[in-house]
Formats: sequence, C-alpha cells, structure tokens
Amino acid sequence: MTIIPDAPSALRLTPIARLAAGGRWRVEAMRSLREPVLLWFTQGQGRITVAGTTRGYGPHNAIFIPPGVMHGFEIAPRVQGTAVFFGRKHDLDLPATPQFLRPRDPISQKELVSTLENIQREAESTRASAPRAARHHLGLLSVWIDRQIERENNTDVLPGRPLAAQRLAARYSALLERDYRSNLSVSEYAGVLGVTATHLTRACRTTCGRSAHMLLEDRILFEARRLLTETRMPINQIAQLLGYNSAGYFTRAFQKTAGMTPSAFRKKPGHGPVVPRL
Repeated sequence: MTIIPDAPSALRLTPIARLAAGGRWRVEAMRSLREPVLLWFTQGQGRITVAGTTRGYGPHNAIFIPPGVMHGFEIAPRVQGTAVFFGRKHDLDLPATPQFLRPRDPISQKELVSTLENIQREAESTRASAPRAARHHLGLLSVWIDRQIERENNTDVLPGRPLAAQRLAARYSALLERDYRSNLSVSEYAGVLGVTATHLTRACRTTCGRSAHMLLEDRILFEARRLLTETRMPINQIAQLLGYNSAGYFTRAFQKTAGMTPSAFRKKPGHGPVVPRL
C-alpha cells in the first residue's frame, strides 16, 4: 500500500491561525501526524479532540500530541498561538501519551515563550551552526514539557468524564488510526475491542460528543482531502487506497461531507495537487 508522507518533515514553528489558511478541514478534521507537535495557545478559546476525548482550550494552554495520535481542533478567528512541529528526526525523549498542560505561573509561561523565540530565531538564521542551536533549544523545550508535567502531576484525565469511556475512546482512536483504510465497520472495530457497537458509540459520545461512525468517517475523508491536495493520484486510486468499493461510492461520501465532488475540490483555488516536499 502506498502511503503519502506528511510534508514537510523538518523542525518548524507555525502561527496557529495560519494552519487553517488552506481550509478549516486542515485543523478541525480528525488526523494524525508522523511527528510530535506542541500547540501553545496565547489568545482565544475553543475545543480540541485528542485520542477520542474533547476538552476546551484557552490562553496559556499547551497541548503535546505524540506522533500517530488522532486529533483535531476548532479554530476561531481570535485564536492565536504557535504550533511546534518537531520533525520526524528530533532524537528527543518526549512523552508517549498526549499531555494537556496549563502553566499558570508567569515564570513557566515566560520560559516557554523565550524557548519558542530562540527556536524560531535559530531556525530562520543563516549563521554557522544555526540548525544545531535550534535543536538544542528544542531539547530545552522537551525539558520544559517534562517539568510542567511533573509540576501539574498531569494524569491526562478529563474531570467529569468516566475514565473507562476515555480509555475505550483512546483505544478506538488508536485502532482506527491504524486500520481506517481497511474498510472495517464500526461493529467490526467494536468486536476487536471486545465491546458492542452501541457501547463504543456511547463511549465516544461521552468523551468527544461524536459517534464512533463520525470519527471513522472524519478520519477517512481528511485523508482523502489531503491526497487530493498534495498528490496527483487519480481519484479512483484514492478511493481504492481508502477502502472504498468503488470510485462512485467514494465520490458520493466525499460530496456529502465536503459539499463538492473530489474533482471539484481538487480544482478549487489553493487545492490543486502539488507534490509535497520531503
């Protein structure tokens, strides 16, 4: 099976508001990355879903998402902040599970802002050894994450939501991320998890307000949009890659959620296929 890699894969910092420049689907739909990312919100508020659990975010919230973890978040016009993409070859000891951090003391906030500024400055610099300096500052960012986790005694549990439901939703999102191209139904996923489809859907609705089917459909169609945007792969090949029985069925499913056919989406200004930089 051909899997189109995410691009680019190097260390970079991006304003959060710019992430949605190519369409809100780029941030709101369920997806995963092949590299770690830290989202640092400085203004505005919204909701973010990570590993099947939805919670609110606001100013001075930092959310660390490991590679391969499904996530998506709402972004309103007033939301500001920075997304740190670590790259796939960062060589850092980072948390293996998602972390929702709320550094309330000004010192921790200033430390993070200063570290991000140093990474950005060195990443944009043409001075000798700038890439190495940027990697060292990125290492300090990993230290900041570890210390903040220890300070907050973070358990990554959302208060008021049943822990069992969170765990089931997380297991489902991990399984879905691995097998969403396989054309499995929600009932088949539930069977692998040892629960009924009704129980799985109830857990997903409890933790993120979406049904298990909605999460599955969202993840598949995000990948469809990404392939249409970033590759020249024929539409019938995309349909086959994503587990659809026919290009016609794929077109109908895509149009139902995107409001246009895959061909129209690809032709839309800014959505034309480009080969990603690796």
